[in-house]
Amino acid sequence: MTDFRTLVEQARSCRRFVENDPLTMADLEWLIDCARLTPCARNQQALRYSLIEKGPVCDALFAKTVWGAALKDWGGPHPGERPTAFIVMSQPADAGQLTWVDLGIAAQTIQLAATSRAWGCCILASFDADACRALCRIPENLAPRLVLGLGKAAETRKIAPVPADGKLAYWRDAAGVHHVPKLSLDQLVI
Repeated sequence: MTDFRTLVEQARSCRRFVENDPLTMADLEWLIDCARLTPCARNQQALRYSLIEKGPVCDALFAKTVWGAALKDWGGPHPGERPTAFIVMSQPADAGQLTWVDLGIAAQTIQLAATSRAWGCCILASFDADACRALCRIPENLAPRLVLGLGKAAETRKIAPVPADGKLAYWRDAAGVHHVPKLSLDQLVI
């Protein structure tokens, strides 16, 4: 059994996937089943999820997302390494502040659940919301807020110490390993 701290260390954003081995609708439903059990403000359970399997809608949605802004010389996953599924997380268009907290809790739960099965997950806030609404047939009373790209992970991601220059941007080394610098515990506790 994986220690929870180890699971958290492994749950880095994944931006390259095994495209020829897609996740199934049952896999996506399991992820949502995990998310639905999380705590939420006033137990409103206001979040809704659009589940997109590999196919034409998945391809069209991929084209409306932005990947890895800190990787200036990389345009996103190339053919063969693109996500094989998406989950679009929506909340009521008039949602209060606490529902935004629910959104983060549910997204992180999905990422941790995916990691527990060696799947990759990338939580994206950079996407064309209008196109997403149309592609996923999201009702007008809901607003798409996050898009989660999912699939079997095809890249190694590691936590790294913060470099001497103090920059927190992630990077890839010559071998393609994705490094994510994290501040130390003593830098965070006040």
